[in-house]
Amino acid sequence: MTDVQAAARRFITDVWNARREESAYELVAEECPGLGGTGPEATLAGHRERRAAFPDLRYKIVDVVAAGERVAVHWRAAGTHAGQFGPVPPTGQVVSYSGATFLRFDPTGRIVEVWGCTELFQLLQQLGVEMLPPAVSGPGA
Repeated sequence: MTDVQAAARRFITDVWNARREESAYELVAEECPGLGGTGPEATLAGHRERRAAFPDLRYKIVDVVAAGERVAVHWRAAGTHAGQFGPVPPTGQVVSYSGATFLRFDPTGRIVEVWGCTELFQLLQQLGVEMLPPAVSGPGA
């Protein structure tokens, strides 16, 4: 049986931090949904997009919780905004934010599902993005 906690840690340390893309091909199953498709290449597409915006981004694992085939990883990330991030042009700002990534493994120990929650509001604030509520229109406005 695969140690899913160790595999989740390897996913973050090898793929996210060390940029060992070959590890994604060992860890991620072909049916795992990713950015614009499935499999390791689609999973790497999201990673590459994030790296284009924050080339020196580093993740620190805060906590890992595993139950059966599922693993939750709480992490902190820090990096310099040196590339386009969605609609936000590069600012040169160093950012630090938290998030959690949830992984589900198949019986062979490969990742079949990845999804996460990121403190996006906190990140955007650090980049100087002003977020205003939508204008209210209609009766009573």
